[in-house]
Amino acid sequence: MNETGRPQDFPLSNPRADRVRDVAKLAGRPARLKRGQFLAEGPQAVREALVLHRKRIAAGEPGLVHDVFASEACLDRHPEFEELAAGVNARLATDEVLSAMADTVNPQGIIAVCAFVDVDLEAVLDAGPRLIAVLCQVRDPGNAGTVLRAADAAGADAVVLTSSSVDIYNPKAVRSTAGSLFHLPVVLGADLVGLAAACRERGIGILAADGYGQLDLDQLQDENAARRLGISGTASVYALEQPTAWLFGNEAQGLTDAELSLADHRVAVPVYGAAESLNVGTAATVCLYASARSQKRA
Repeated sequence: MNETGRPQDFPLSNPRADRVRDVAKLAGRPARLKRGQFLAEGPQAVREALVLHRKRIAAGEPGLVHDVFASEACLDRHPEFEELAAGVNARLATDEVLSAMADTVNPQGIIAVCAFVDVDLEAVLDAGPRLIAVLCQVRDPGNAGTVLRAADAAGADAVVLTSSSVDIYNPKAVRSTAGSLFHLPVVLGADLVGLAAACRERGIGILAADGYGQLDLDQLQDENAARRLGISGTASVYALEQPTAWLFGNEAQGLTDAELSLADHRVAVPVYGAAESLNVGTAATVCLYASARSQKRA
């Protein structure tokens, strides 16, 4: 490539080439686990991956992005990639090759091969987090990615996925995060019992999002607001501004009795219309923002 990052050689054009097949294998979990790599597809995800890659390199840490494959048309639309990809192994590729590499029919002109980004639970907890989203046996990649994106938007300090949850490096999950996978720490395969014990040791409260919960989230927020305003006689069952880990359950069954038993309180998001319930991504967004709002105002 040249000094700006624009590849100079001829684009990869054979969708059946060994290199193309090698990249395409990362759409499957066995290849990802064996190589410790995954695919980021589309300008948003690749941009965030490259930004994190450059930050790591500047800090003297191992890089994140191994390869970038992009079409000429994509680089023309997004000239910033020429600078962001400087120093990275980048190749031009035809749309046909990119489609063969990607999990989607239209990968939006750019794909990056990235190293795993998950971190250890102890590193997250030792950093003094104030807001954590915990996914308990959440198996849909789109839902997991949506929760991670919501946690990022709410300013959460980490997302934790327990064992039996979806592989967050699943291409659909990565796309659903819209680049947020590269913004905050993610822990995989956590043991919920151990997590709960570690949170309590550090003074982190545990709330379970449960449609049948004894506490109503609206009421809890109202009580917290009144207490902050100093309205006499107002007490809140749980101070939302305190460090909190929210538990979110499986799409079909919700949280199990064993998982619910680990929480300090079970909190229901009120449903005012005719819908039976909220999906896990929507419920997580509402709950995380309730805590984030209280923490920001505290």
